[in-house]
Amino acid sequence: MAGTKIEISKKAFIECRDFLVSDEKFQLVPLVEFEILKTIPVPQNLGSYYESENYISHTDSSKGITNRIYQLVKKHMLDQKLNWIETLKSPGKLLEVGAGTGDFILNAKKRGWLVSGVEPNKSARDLAILKDLDLKKELSEFKGEKYDVICLWHVLEHIPDLEEEISILKDLLNKNGILVIAVPNYKSYDAKYYREFWAAYDVPRHLWHFSQNGIKKLFSQFEFHLIETRPLIFDAYYVSLLSEKNKTCSSNPTKAFFRGWKSNQQAKRTSEYSSLVYFFRK
Repeated sequence: MAGTKIEISKKAFIECRDFLVSDEKFQLVPLVEFEILKTIPVPQNLGSYYESENYISHTDSSKGITNRIYQLVKKHMLDQKLNWIETLKSPGKLLEVGAGTGDFILNAKKRGWLVSGVEPNKSARDLAILKDLDLKKELSEFKGEKYDVICLWHVLEHIPDLEEEISILKDLLNKNGILVIAVPNYKSYDAKYYREFWAAYDVPRHLWHFSQNGIKKLFSQFEFHLIETRPLIFDAYYVSLLSEKNKTCSSNPTKAFFRGWKSNQQAKRTSEYSSLVYFFRK
């Protein structure tokens, strides 16, 4: 992709609806030579599609069963994510892009990391201030800095210009630095089962949709080396819960749990988990 013209297929892979804000329909179109899907069209006023009290990553809300599950899982995963990172790097300088309300970098700070964070959403930044965290609005504010680890937890799919973003991230990393990328996997069982109702398509907020082969090829073109891939087991359950709501207007926890369980069981054989974390070395 780097420095090359991207050819987009003329045939859509699937058409999905925005269940969160607008009820509008969007097409997911494959990139030729990449197993990556692109959301079309991209709204000019993209920021307005995040303006919902139900957009949970910008809040600390525990209201309702879905939010309670999200917050419980998030709390559990804060340590797990750092444990994974610390098998590859000792505590040093860490930057989180798309830091939300700051819980991950707050936990990293407690464990001895020198932390920085970027979060475009003002409401989320304001909540982070209450945790004594000064998150920046733009990645450009860190120009000239160097980090040992940079994390994007379910953020890459929101970035309009992938090439520019990855180039900036590469410049911000120290030699042998680690880039951590977590994204949904559209080749998972739950994606195939729920199809246009799959909550992790989340159009138009998710501008890109990745497969394992697609993301490996993308980052290899920027000379990143994949050193490890790990599954996010809980994502299959949470995404299935949201997908059931998209499909039936009810969360149906029993059905959602079964689909999440089945997705993880199949992934033990196929490695196609609902969401995956990729660890790249510069």
